Amino acid sequence: MFTRSSKWNVKSIILVTLIGIIMGVLYTYGFNNVYNLVKFSFLPTGYAPVVDNIFTGLWYMAAPLAMYFVPTPGSGTIGELLAATVEMAIGGQWGALTIFEGLVQGAANEVGFFPKNERYERFSWKSVLTGAFFANLGGFIPSYFLFGWSHYSVTLQVAMFITSMISAPLFDGVLVKLITNLFDKALKPITK
Repeated sequence: MFTRSSKWNVKSIILVTLIGIIMGVLYTYGFNNVYNLVKFSFLPTGYAPVVDNIFTGLWYMAAPLAMYFVPTPGSGTIGELLAATVEMAIGGQWGALTIFEGLVQGAANEVGFFPKNERYERFSWKSVLTGAFFANLGGFIPSYFLFGWSHYSVTLQVAMFITSMISAPLFDGVLVKLITNLFDKALKPITK
């Protein structure tokens, strides 16, 4: 039997750290490589910036996974921040900006669960999808200004926003919830 601890202890710290490390490696050597190939293939179309938002939901996944295993406020923020730090440290292409983005995206993802501990413990569809929505806003808004997306045509900006509004709930919401449902079946966790 697996215990999901809603209190910070050594096991919780190790779990969140492992999730951050694993997801940081996955971001760098998995998602980023596929992203670069897809974006390169879109360059001739003029819609390459939309690719940024096709993948956004994948880069938000560390936060809800950390909140599933350690259902307490702050675990999602720390998990995503650690994943971003690992991504940057092992050669992520966005450098130190990755840490800022990880912090914002992780904290925004917790909006779906905060402020009640039972939301973290239940890990419901509603909380996960609400977290994904806010993670998307937490990722899109700073990127809009940091990367100069305001200089793109209105059509391209709308396409980018709509794409991100599909990607975040799909990957950060539905995919994460399906993964955690598999953990529920396999591990039959109890929450303390």
